Amino acid sequence: MPAPAEPWTVAAAAAGATVAAAVRDRAGEPWSVVKRWIESGKVSVDGVTVTAIDHRVRGGERLEVRLRAPRPRDPGREADLVHDDPHVVVLDKPAGVSSVPYEERETGTAMDLVRGAWRRMGRKATVTPLLVVHRIDKATSGLLMFAKSKRAEAGLAAQLRDHSCERAYVCVAHGALSPRTIESHLVADRGDGLRGSTRHAGQGKRAVTHVAVRERLRGATVCDVRLETGKTHQIRIHLAEAGHPLVGEEVYVRDFLERGGALLPAPRLMLHAATLGFVHPVTGERLRFERPPPAEMSDWIAAHRT
Repeated sequence: MPAPAEPWTVAAAAAGATVAAAVRDRAGEPWSVVKRWIESGKVSVDGVTVTAIDHRVRGGERLEVRLRAPRPRDPGREADLVHDDPHVVVLDKPAGVSSVPYEERETGTAMDLVRGAWRRMGRKATVTPLLVVHRIDKATSGLLMFAKSKRAEAGLAAQLRDHSCERAYVCVAHGALSPRTIESHLVADRGDGLRGSTRHAGQGKRAVTHVAVRERLRGATVCDVRLETGKTHQIRIHLAEAGHPLVGEEVYVRDFLERGGALLPAPRLMLHAATLGFVHPVTGERLRFERPPPAEMSDWIAAHRT
């Protein structure tokens, strides 16, 4: 069966399904064909091209498949190297770029951006090691560091373990969120296939998130969030479980939607790693870097001011 000739509206009953499932149900094509359509920019949701096969639909959106649509620009832009010395490199990672390869032969990661920047500087990019000490989500933009020596790797890892590394984020959450500290124990599956908090004693990993209010918007709150611990999707989970999922969230929204919440449309996940501070693992110098949210996030905030 060819691609659907006309746009169609996603049924309310399909809320929470992936865009790949919605397109396959309509087109009747194999998963491999649908995946290729989406990843090459042939599928749009409410007029916006979607390239993530796991993008979740809410029901009521207009989907369209245009096989002649041009391939979207690769998000693997030139890296903004914030700091680079013989032991540590820090970059401002764009949203849509994985910190490290998660699949075999995955390219366009933050590590590739760093090496690409080095090549443009005339340096031998493959000679210098890039050692992973922490990650930020693919959908999250902001400050990310890599070690360039084993000594730096050990020193930075120690600071992450003892929580002396400063990490602060700017995010936008649904609703009127109040300042708070959220503490729970996170597990990989809370019982419904999603990461989340557990109430069972002795299970999960302790996670602590400190939330401050920066600005009130129409239907949302801009927050400064400081991580005391750094677990997978910690901010996204904690705010979703508090009843205030991040704007642009596509995974941790099930409970919010079941309670009748309405998701605000956004071009991306509204989460940015704005501050990164640590003691240099070799020189002992205290380093602290800040980067404001990128335009697609700051523009959305400006458009929703009261």
